[in-house]
Amino acid sequence: MDQLLKEIRNCQVCADDLLLGSRPIVAAHPSSKIVIIGQAPGSIVHRTGIPWDDKSGENLRAWMGITEEIFYDPSKIAIIPMGFCYPGKGKSGDLPPRTECAPLWHKPLLDQLKEVELILLIGKYAQDYYLKKQSKKTLTATVKAYHEYLPTYFVLPHPSPRNNIWMAKNKWFKIEVLPQLKDIIKGLLS
Repeated sequence: MDQLLKEIRNCQVCADDLLLGSRPIVAAHPSSKIVIIGQAPGSIVHRTGIPWDDKSGENLRAWMGITEEIFYDPSKIAIIPMGFCYPGKGKSGDLPPRTECAPLWHKPLLDQLKEVELILLIGKYAQDYYLKKQSKKTLTATVKAYHEYLPTYFVLPHPSPRNNIWMAKNKWFKIEVLPQLKDIIKGLLS
């Protein structure tokens, strides 16, 4: 695992295409019980090198009902984004995650995680990649059907503050989905 993480952190596959250069962000340990697969690091995370070190991360930890200490313990939680480096800014937010990363690094990482009991698929990129045809037409429909993907996957929208409008329109998410997520995570980590 240590060698694989070192290779990922030194990856330069798409470095020439990244405005800020490559800085792959990943955290994993052979005993990780939960895997978080999100989009790609944002500019703050690129700068600090700490995964989910922004408002989205604060929201995600609140959704999960866990502390920073637990969140950043790779023996409990692995963090494997769809794109390992900050992809840059687009017209309405960050660019999509680079498509080279997941096919190159996900399988070797997941093969070494022997104790995984739950994978959080955060956002449409992760959901479409892992659920393939089981993914619904919209992110909202996929998240609403979260129970269909259990016990392997738990599907979530991105916890970005940009999604506050989505949260306001979909009140069922906080009422129905988040309590289930917290219960499952509490059970896995206790």
